[in-house]
Amino acid sequence: MQTNNDTIVVKIGGSTLGNDDTTLLDIAELHRRGKGVVVVHGGGPTVSDWLDRAGIATRFEKGLRVTDEASLEVVVAVLSGLVNKRLVASLAALGVNVVGLSGCDGNILRAVVRDASLGFVGEIEEVDVAPLARVLMAGGLPVLAPIGVEWEGEAPTGQLLNINADTAAGAIAEALGAAWTVFMTDVPGVKAEGSVLAELSAADAEALIGSGVIEGGMIPKVQACLRASAHGGRAVIIDGREEHALLSLIEGGSAGTVVG
Repeated sequence: MQTNNDTIVVKIGGSTLGNDDTTLLDIAELHRRGKGVVVVHGGGPTVSDWLDRAGIATRFEKGLRVTDEASLEVVVAVLSGLVNKRLVASLAALGVNVVGLSGCDGNILRAVVRDASLGFVGEIEEVDVAPLARVLMAGGLPVLAPIGVEWEGEAPTGQLLNINADTAAGAIAEALGAAWTVFMTDVPGVKAEGSVLAELSAADAEALIGSGVIEGGMIPKVQACLRASAHGGRAVIIDGREEHALLSLIEGGSAGTVVG
């Protein structure tokens, strides 16, 4: 489903949650200009902080947080609650008609558990963009936390699942037919041999992942870019710490790594 060809999916997270940079200002400006913007956020450092407070160990495998039952409660509370509502409040203060959601609202992110060793970590099977489209068509801006609902057959099981925010952004962009998918991060782009790659093809991406050049949390980012760009949209990984990086990119600037 495609809402309009101006749709921009922006993934923010980690150290680029808009608190100390211009990302939220850029998002508000794009919304003011009539662009259909969907924000997908992470919040891994905040989740890790609250897990530490609760005395729950944090472990990652292939860039994904291993999520047991105790961890899941913290992940859901922090991402769908604290982080999401902070972003909603910040964007509202900038004059944006913003709606905070999670991927389980309206069964937006329908997922399954593929790797039991990761615990309650979901792999997206289907995206129902109808709730997002309704917000966009009403002139709103959806801000989505990457919490999905387990889906079995034709119905949800009621089990919440932790979903990587990059993966969620890529799947949502693909389902919306987004013109742009922009991953705001805290590095200049994808690096190989010490240099930032201006472009990265699907074949080269797979080769660099296989050789270990692309590793850790960059793996799901690149894979999400490939999914987002498969329908013809542009997927870019850029440094969200650069002033007005998002606005500059959409206005025709060149930065970061274009993937796909």
